[in-house]
Amino acid sequence: MSEVAVQLRRERRTWAHPGSSHDRVVRTLNYALPAAIGILTGFLVIMPMFTGGDVSFLLDKNKIDIASERLRIQSAEYRGEDNKGQPFKINAGSAVQKSSDVPVVQMNALSAQIGLAEGPATLRADSGRYLMDKKQVQVDGPIAFRTADGYTLDTNNATVDLNTRQMQSGGGGVSGKTPTGTFSADRLSADLEKRTVTLDGNARLRIYPRGANRRP
Repeated sequence: MSEVAVQLRRERRTWAHPGSSHDRVVRTLNYALPAAIGILTGFLVIMPMFTGGDVSFLLDKNKIDIASERLRIQSAEYRGEDNKGQPFKINAGSAVQKSSDVPVVQMNALSAQIGLAEGPATLRADSGRYLMDKKQVQVDGPIAFRTADGYTLDTNNATVDLNTRQMQSGGGGVSGKTPTGTFSADRLSADLEKRTVTLDGNARLRIYPRGANRRP
């Protein structure tokens, strides 16, 4: 082994020998690093106490996801009163409101309980939209209306105004039945409180003699 190599080995042994400068640096770090970690942890814990608990941060609107549906609820319920102070309640298996700017709730498996002068009535549909500001239910498809004393009205494609207890067809033709018979027409309007149905345009009505003698 050359003299240079022997000299380098001697220097390395001296550098790593107990009590050397390297040994003192390692011993110091063994104590300093855990202490520094403890101080940093404590600082992070107590820092919110001095900032009022508020944490500020910025979000890049181009890098975050935006929910397509503002509110989705299972087993939703809405309550209100009509212009006579009579209560109504709407239940739905599920309800979705897409935006707070548009007070419209899309409902599935909906049913409405309506308080009438002669007792409660129910309104059922597979799906529809509840216009909260107008207190109206718009239904595309079958609608079943029932009163406590046996009056029935089955039709489709109509809007029910819970505030006035009026039903108006939404276009595209309507058909249905009452205790007095079956009907069809281009348009329909009904007073659910008074239990009257008005047909307009190509109206057809088939009377059941026994049903016609019943109290509407």
